[in-house]
Amino acid sequence: MPDLLLELRSEEIPARMQRKAAGDLRKMLTDGLVEAGLTYEAAREYWTPRRLALDIRGLTARSKDIREEIKGPSTTAPEQAVQGFLRKAGLSSIADAHVHSDPKKGDFYVAHISKPGRAAEEIIAELVPGIIRNFPWPKSMRWGRASAKPGSLRWVRPLQSIVCTFGPETEEPVVVDFEIDGIRASNVTYGHRFHAPGPITVRRFDDYVAKLEAAKVVLDADRRKEIILADARNIAFANGLDLVEDEGLLEEVSGLVEWPVVLMGEFEQDFLTIPGEVIRLTIRANQKCFVTRPQGAGEDLSNRFILVANIEATDGGKEIAYGNGKVVRARLSDALYFWKTDQGDLPDLDQLTESAAKLGLDLEKPLDQRMARLDHLNVTFHAKLGTQGQRVERIKRLAEALAPVVGADSALVTRAAVLAKADLQTEVVGEFPELQGAMGRKYALLQGEHASVAASAEEHYKPQGPSDRVPTDPVSVAVALADKLDTLTGFWAIDEKPTGSKDPFALRRAALGVVRILIENRIRLALTSVFAKAFANLKSGADQSSDLLAFFHDRLKVYLRESGARYDLIDAVLSAGSRPISPLVGEMSAKPTEGGAVPPASHSVAPPSALPGISPTRGEIGQSPNDDLLQIVRRVEALGSLLDTDEGKNLLAGTKRAANILAAEEKKKTLVAEAVEPARFREEGEKKLFAAVNQAEKEAGQAIQNEDFSAAMLALSVLREPVDSFFEGVLVNDEDQAVRANRLALLARIRAATDQVADFSKIVG
Repeated sequence: MPDLLLELRSEEIPARMQRKAAGDLRKMLTDGLVEAGLTYEAAREYWTPRRLALDIRGLTARSKDIREEIKGPSTTAPEQAVQGFLRKAGLSSIADAHVHSDPKKGDFYVAHISKPGRAAEEIIAELVPGIIRNFPWPKSMRWGRASAKPGSLRWVRPLQSIVCTFGPETEEPVVVDFEIDGIRASNVTYGHRFHAPGPITVRRFDDYVAKLEAAKVVLDADRRKEIILADARNIAFANGLDLVEDEGLLEEVSGLVEWPVVLMGEFEQDFLTIPGEVIRLTIRANQKCFVTRPQGAGEDLSNRFILVANIEATDGGKEIAYGNGKVVRARLSDALYFWKTDQGDLPDLDQLTESAAKLGLDLEKPLDQRMARLDHLNVTFHAKLGTQGQRVERIKRLAEALAPVVGADSALVTRAAVLAKADLQTEVVGEFPELQGAMGRKYALLQGEHASVAASAEEHYKPQGPSDRVPTDPVSVAVALADKLDTLTGFWAIDEKPTGSKDPFALRRAALGVVRILIENRIRLALTSVFAKAFANLKSGADQSSDLLAFFHDRLKVYLRESGARYDLIDAVLSAGSRPISPLVGEMSAKPTEGGAVPPASHSVAPPSALPGISPTRGEIGQSPNDDLLQIVRRVEALGSLLDTDEGKNLLAGTKRAANILAAEEKKKTLVAEAVEPARFREEGEKKLFAAVNQAEKEAGQAIQNEDFSAAMLALSVLREPVDSFFEGVLVNDEDQAVRANRLALLARIRAATDQVADFSKIVG
């Protein structure tokens, strides 16, 4: 079967756009081919800084003939319906339609549509110009004389040539002929712009790749990455160094060159007094170069760096390396100045005393000075949420309340909270915002802060993504939770919540960060209590704890699903926990009330760790808002373990059967007794089930009070046999209304017993 080769060659395409653009080109063309009735065996995209290419194998040479029938309205239908049918079928007159008969529906119109197949070359020639004109570049431009004309071609950079060949391996491929804005498709491309700028005639993909390689163009981006990485490692090793690998930089650099040539440059040893992160970012951001370190030297860097050129210079790259070194030295001189300046006194110290007193800062210390300035300058955090200084005060108050819960030293937490944002006023972070936190840690250590306080400056931002680690130091944990919870409650208070795919303030990430910190550190926390304190700290907006808790439940579901938990078990636990807890019923030995009903016993659920100054919101009957995420996780784990057993599976089936019968009768407004009356029992199965439910409720309730959810599940699992026996030997819908109402009440007891741990109706199976 024929293969298709397509190349779109232009001036340099920005590296960040190349991979996506090549994927867009593949999808747009293959979707168009399939829609036109063609099929293909495989398609792969390629890209370099100057070209996008497609290799489509096993493309059918012609689309199939199509014959279809479009059913229309009755022959007696009004004219409006007939005209709509004609438009849909593409007929000019009803005389072109056929009349079919149906014994039940009578006569109706049918359009017989025949579409002959088309040659693949014709389809390709029609598709590609449209794809080029409508290509989804983030940014595009017009050029040349034609740019003055309306509707002129736009492309990311000036489009220079198009290669489009089609044909089987056994024959000479043809050039698919089409033209767009004066550029006509051909079988001619061009190699490296300096080493091989002349025309190259190509036939099919394998021939195209080989000829480009000979013309100093490596088409495959992944192969360019492999070449760069291998050569960089080798040149570093040959000089007694290790390459500091950087996947993001490697991806970017591979998109800057068509013929990668790896070289080594150097700078003065004196610059190594600058922190390694600053050196690395300076060289990376300005020159797209890799740094190195002496072999076995830990985190210390060397004064050599790796650069990637796009040409093989006649002097072996000496001038290129020297030129890059000059630029690197200039940039490192700036970085050294920033680094030293940040360790000195600020010129406006006399204006910072009020802010220092308010936040308890020591103006003898450089980092304290920067925090005082951040507050003094009234740097805005958000127009509706105040300044950075005000935010730091809120974080401090919340972190202080959280400190005992997470086992952190309160004095260290206070100090960590007031210094956490101080590095935002440093010169280095001003130049490299991505170093916020990391520089705060370094400057804190330089001025003699406790190691936990210094670590918190960096770790309170974590985790910043699903693969990022969570903080474990109690001081960092307290400040990280306070920082994220202040952000979430603040934006909730001003109604700036995520909507659809839009989340400009990264609130989903912040909530997932809280979830991970609590779960992975096994921290018990009543979130609604914390929300109440955080909302109270704000000067504007309303307390929206309930809505925010629902948002946290959604993030918890995401976290648990990604950890392998079943979505239905999560929903079952959350659904049960969001309802008031049903009062337990006493043992059979309890004295019945008038009529034989057994009075309910009271019980409560133990609250999670309380916060100083924060009243727990859980613990009383009817108050279980599922705000303790760790407890939810433990309940999900216990429920999963139960349902992995035969007892659990059968209990689920019996419980769901009971719930379904009960729900159906409740819908019909059938009378259900308010309490079970043992005196109305007629069958042995009723008595056994009642006794089992009493025992299971008692043991499960006690286990829940002790927060032993595995024991609670085990207590419920003994209901399996009596539930099965009940349904085998007892007719629920007895003719006697009082007996039926009593048996339905017994089913309600089964549902209430299992609802203590999970809503079994939410479980699939």
